[in-house]
Amino acid sequence: MDGLVLYIANKNYSSWSFRPWIALTAAGIEFEEVLTPFDDQGGNPEFRRFSPTGKVPVLQHGDLFVWESLAIIEYAADLFPDAGLWPQDRGDRAVARAVSMEMLSGFRALRNACPMNMRRQKRAIPLPDGVAGDVARITEIWKTLRAKSGGPFLFGAFGAADAMFAPVVNRLDVYDIAVDAETAAYMDAVKAHPAWLAWQEAALAEPWIVPADEA
Repeated sequence: MDGLVLYIANKNYSSWSFRPWIALTAAGIEFEEVLTPFDDQGGNPEFRRFSPTGKVPVLQHGDLFVWESLAIIEYAADLFPDAGLWPQDRGDRAVARAVSMEMLSGFRALRNACPMNMRRQKRAIPLPDGVAGDVARITEIWKTLRAKSGGPFLFGAFGAADAMFAPVVNRLDVYDIAVDAETAAYMDAVKAHPAWLAWQEAALAEPWIVPADEA
C-alpha cells in the first residue's frame, strides 16, 4: 500500500489542517507531512500543485488526492477501520458524524472573530454578536456527549469528532472565553493529549507571522 501524504499549512493558524493531522496522529496512522505556509489571504500559489481547490489540507494516497478535512478523516477511517476514528456503536457513530458536520458548516461567528492561534497569549477581546450563541451550542454538544460516554473525550476515547472540535478548544482558551467547569475539563483533556502537544510544540517554533490572523 502506498504511504499517505498529508499536505498542511501553518500549524500556528491552520485550523482545517489541524483537524485531520490530530485525528490521524492520535489514531496512530502513519503519514508523511508536507507543510506549505500561507500568506495574509490564507493562500499560496504552491497549493495548486496538490490541491484542486487551491486550499489545504489535502491527503495524497498514491494517485488519489482527497481534500476537505472531514473527507480526509473519513477516507482514513475506511483505510484503517480498527483505528477507532469513529465510535463502534452505530448510533454513536451517526451522532459523531452529525456533530462533526455541524462543526464543518457552522459556528462562523466564533471562527471569524477568533482565528486559531496556538502562539497567542491568553487575552479576551470584544466579541461580536453571534459568538455567545456559538459557544453555548458548542459547550452543550460537549457536555451532552461526555455525560453519555463518561469521557474524557466526546465518545470516550479521542476520535474524529474531537479532532473536528480541536481548533475550537484553542479558540476558547486563548481568547479567554468564559466556560463552565465541565467544558474546561474537556478542554484540559484535549490540550493534554500527546497529539495536541506535538502540534503545539511545532506551532510555537514556526517563524511565520500572519497579521490577518492576529486578532
